[in-house]
Amino acid sequence: MNIPNMITLGRLLAVPVTVWLIMNDFIFAAFWLFVAAGISDAVDGFLAKRWNQVTEFGAYLDPLADKALLVSVFITLGVQGYLESWLVILVVFRDVMIVGAVVLFQTMVRKLEMDPLFISKVNTLAQIVLVAVVLGASGLGFNSGLFKEMMIGIVAVTTMASGLSYLVVIMRRLDSD
Repeated sequence: MNIPNMITLGRLLAVPVTVWLIMNDFIFAAFWLFVAAGISDAVDGFLAKRWNQVTEFGAYLDPLADKALLVSVFITLGVQGYLESWLVILVVFRDVMIVGAVVLFQTMVRKLEMDPLFISKVNTLAQIVLVAVVLGASGLGFNSGLFKEMMIGIVAVTTMASGLSYLVVIMRRLDSD
């Protein structure tokens, strides 16, 4: 296993620790672990490309680690009352819908190769910023006020837009087969 994949695996292993920290009100520590996980996401991809160590395993593990972290933290923040349940449901539903559509497509039609859409990258960034703001406000004791509300709106809009965009891509591929 190469170093970029080990970094990605470390991010995946940080998921239950981050959830535990939030559930036990160690928000300051959860904030810093989440920030470290976010940085590791950039570092592992950079190193894999720089060192020519891009692997099929890493190509599957990286988005799995990203989704596991974000979905788990969103659910936990919702359960703990830091995020509204409607937003948590929207974020989780989008991810389940996309995974379900891809699995269905691959089961019924053929293997589906799909690069991340730009709107999906914007959505992921918005989700990361929102989680950092929520954890940072509580863990570091600052008022996130209007910025948090703005990020909730951005996450909601980009979540719906990226979910619909993926469905359009999948439906077009179905029509072409």
